[in-house]
Formats: sequence, structure tokens, C-alpha cells
Amino acid sequence: MGKAKLDFAILNQSRLILHKEVANDKQSIREFITELKTMLGLTIAKSIFCLENIGVYAYHLLTELRSFKARIVQKGSLHLKRSMGLLRGKSDKTDSIRIAQYIAVNWESQVAWAPRRPVIDQLDALMKIRDRLQKCNKILSVPLKEVMSFNKKSRSQVQYCKNSIQCTKEDIKKIDKELIQLINSDDELKRLFAIITSVDFVGPQTAIQIIVCTNEFKWVKNPKQFACYAGIAPFPKSSGTFEGRKRTSVIGNSKLKSLLHICAMGTLRSSKGGYREYFLRKTDVQGKAKMSVVNVIRNKIILRIFACVNQGRMYEESYTSLKLPRCTVAEEVDLVERI
Repeated sequence: MGKAKLDFAILNQSRLILHKEVANDKQSIREFITELKTMLGLTIAKSIFCLENIGVYAYHLLTELRSFKARIVQKGSLHLKRSMGLLRGKSDKTDSIRIAQYIAVNWESQVAWAPRRPVIDQLDALMKIRDRLQKCNKILSVPLKEVMSFNKKSRSQVQYCKNSIQCTKEDIKKIDKELIQLINSDDELKRLFAIITSVDFVGPQTAIQIIVCTNEFKWVKNPKQFACYAGIAPFPKSSGTFEGRKRTSVIGNSKLKSLLHICAMGTLRSSKGGYREYFLRKTDVQGKAKMSVVNVIRNKIILRIFACVNQGRMYEESYTSLKLPRCTVAEEVDLVERI
């Protein structure tokens, strides 16, 4: 799959019956699906279409398949690559056949793709533009600050980028304003946003990113699954008699991980919540690794967010469950660490 064309491989009981390249536009895709119905006698609603997640380039294909009420499975490229074993060679035709073979074997365990609401797609698009603007701002401003710290005579260099830096900052402010307007225009988004930001040290950008990535908590409803997706869930590392330390995986949403890290670091700069005392006790007294303790705090923030969302309530520091007695902050974090 790509920007200009799409490669289709049709399998029937693990037997390749057709491979074809189709232009990546609505008319060509519609004609190909109609051809499948007439020439091969396929029932589109009873067939499974598996495709690689290629972002905006799959828009036309997803739109047309939905109009035919097809069952769609969309998988990430890394997931597909690691599930196919030892591979040699690569081409668009070979990749399409391998994807078809993957779904032919694993179709029973797959969850059908469902589109997000248009307002979530708008939030996602605005957040991506905001990230690009932030990167541009950083590329322009950071080197200038470094130069100025060593050579005061290089002020003339700042003038060349001053207007660009100012424009990117203004554009970011406009996007932030539009993001809040979008959220306030939708009752469900407004409710989720208020609940998430009620948790201490969780800001607007983190809340919006969580809403987009979980599709309003429809795709991910479990805090452990979300921690795994964000790349902050510790996994064991052992073999035979060797027992290594639990470590987080490099596979995860790096953007979410960095936002949650900022939230966790905010807890350490404040005396609110008792996290600073917990951090000092674990690192200075018990000798725990600093990043390991910070990761526990990140997981605790996720647990609080999901607990509030699942119960449909705002976060309360003195909240007491009807089923369980209230624990101290240190006891709660120790529970997360044991999990």
C-alpha cells in the first residue's frame, strides 16, 4: 500500500487466487470491489479485508469498504512484521500476500476496525499539526540559545529566526484555542476532558492525547492495557536460572510516554499528594532506581484516570470507596509497584 497505488492479494482457504495493483483513488477502488463481486463471486460482507495502517493514505480504501459493509481489520506495520517469522526479500506484491496469509491464519482472534467519530479525527489532526509546529519551534530556538550562551556577538543570527519563532508560537496558541472549542462543543468530550484534568498534574494536552489514543476509552478500557500501549508497563526478563529486573518495552506510544513523564515529574516538584516523600523514601532510604520509582508514579496516574472515567466522577484526593477502606498514597503506590 502506498500513496499512488494499492496492492491487493485475494486468498481463498490459504490459496492465492488474485493479485492486482489498483490506483489509490475512490473510483478505481470502487471498480475493483465491483469486479470482485462480479468476476469472482465474492460476497463482500462475508469477506475479511486486512490492511496495514498507513494513516491518511488508507482513507479512500476505508471509505469504500465501509460503503460495501465489509469487515475490516487494520494492523500496524510492526505488528505484521514481527508476526510473520523469518522473512527474506520485500516488495509491494510480496507484502500484500503476506498480509493476506496473516489474516487467513489469525482471522478468528481479530477485532474488526470501527471508525472514530469525526470530532475525534479533528482532534487527532490538530494535535499532529501542533506537534509539528512544536518541533519546528524547537529546531529554530534551541540552537540559537546554545550559540548565544557562548558567543554574545551572534545576536544577528537571532533576528533571522525571530519572526518564524513568533509565528509558530502564535499558531500553537490558535490550535490550543480551537482544541478547547472542539471539546466544549461536544458533551461527551467535555465530560471526559473534565474528569481527566481533575486528576492532579494532568494537563489539557495529556488529556486530549489520552482521549484520541483510546478513542474516548472505547478501544482501551483497562489501565494495564493502556500502560502497555504507552510503553510504561514493566515486563519480566528471565530465562532458566537467570532472573533479571523488570523493564519497560521500547515498543509503545512515545508521545504519550513523554506526556505522562511530564505529569510524573510535576508530582515531584510539588508537595501535594505525598509523591515527593514517597520518591525520596524509595530512592534515598531503600535504594531504588529513580526512573523505576518515576515509572510507578506514571502508572499510578493512569490508574487514577481510568478509575475516575470508569466510575464517571471527578478525582477527589479524599475519596473513599464503598467497598474498600481508604489507603494512603504510599500504600496505593506500593500496590501499583507489586502489580
